[in-house]
Amino acid sequence: MVNQRLVIAIARKEIRGLTSEKTIILAILLQLFIAMFSSFLMVGLSAMYDPSVYGRITGVQYGIGFAGNDTILFDLFSRDPSFIPYQMDPGVALGALKERQLAAVVWPSETAPDSEDPVTVTLYTISNDIQSTVIEVKIKDILLEYEKILRDIRRDRLDFRPVQVTPSRPVAQNSFYEFIYGLLIPMLLFMPAIISAGLVIDLITEEYQEQTLDTLRTTPATLEDIVCGKILACILIIPVQVALWLILLTLNGIRIESLIEILVHVVFASAALILIAATIAVYYRDRTKAQFIFSTAVIIVLLLILAFQSNPINLIVLLAVGGAPVYHWAVLAASTAACAILVVLVKNIIRRVEYS
Repeated sequence: MVNQRLVIAIARKEIRGLTSEKTIILAILLQLFIAMFSSFLMVGLSAMYDPSVYGRITGVQYGIGFAGNDTILFDLFSRDPSFIPYQMDPGVALGALKERQLAAVVWPSETAPDSEDPVTVTLYTISNDIQSTVIEVKIKDILLEYEKILRDIRRDRLDFRPVQVTPSRPVAQNSFYEFIYGLLIPMLLFMPAIISAGLVIDLITEEYQEQTLDTLRTTPATLEDIVCGKILACILIIPVQVALWLILLTLNGIRIESLIEILVHVVFASAALILIAATIAVYYRDRTKAQFIFSTAVIIVLLLILAFQSNPINLIVLLAVGGAPVYHWAVLAASTAACAILVVLVKNIIRRVEYS
């Protein structure tokens, strides 16, 4: 029978001792930084997620050297408010680009738009420059429009009618939306679970490796009390971190629905992960082996969970946008049942180890 008073006392001791775990503190501070400045970071991070985000940067005009006589393409650049094209000789334009007097040089071929030969466009930009990335994304839109014009000019040469594919339900893409709700929120909310799971392995195995477990067992606390106290400490820090992340994201202007439901889902899913880690740590009693087995087990479990559409991660995203189905309560009940089964499993392994 677990002594609740001793379990709580051990949990308090472990929580107070977390300040000495530099790795854990650094990981939490990193998450705190991301949550605090998420509205600032999401511009750069979402650009890594979808580089086309750079094309939405407005308010800046770039000088473009135009080497050639293609009036159609020159007019397209002239109409774009982001560019100021200059008709220049190729050598002069490339020299100005080298001296950073121009942002890019566009050099179309002399092929006529209605010619049978292909039209080529050569683009010169400054290498390893963030401005070049922005320009390339913006120029891409102009070149796509130019391609469409050329296709319209040359369509009379087609001897068949192209098949037009129109999606039955077109969806406008929003990279910021996808990045925040599809990546940032799940990452911040489930990262504490991974940290706590690794922490519980360290807390349990270090008692064996540093041979301090025998000293602890001279107290009224049993092995079951000690392990349960460490598990409880790792679970208790989950809701604190998750609640803090949710508050900081909200303060950054990111609207999150169903905060309470999200918190409950994350706590029970994290508890299941921590119980799996504790089971492995008690069984192997070696940090290296336990961490390796746990990492492998997490990958397998994660792949199995993601195979189902109603997995906790997907439900967290749906809850955050306010579109979660009613059956998310059934998933929560399943997570609770899984935690109960894992508690029984941990206790059985503890008793087997204690009396072996």
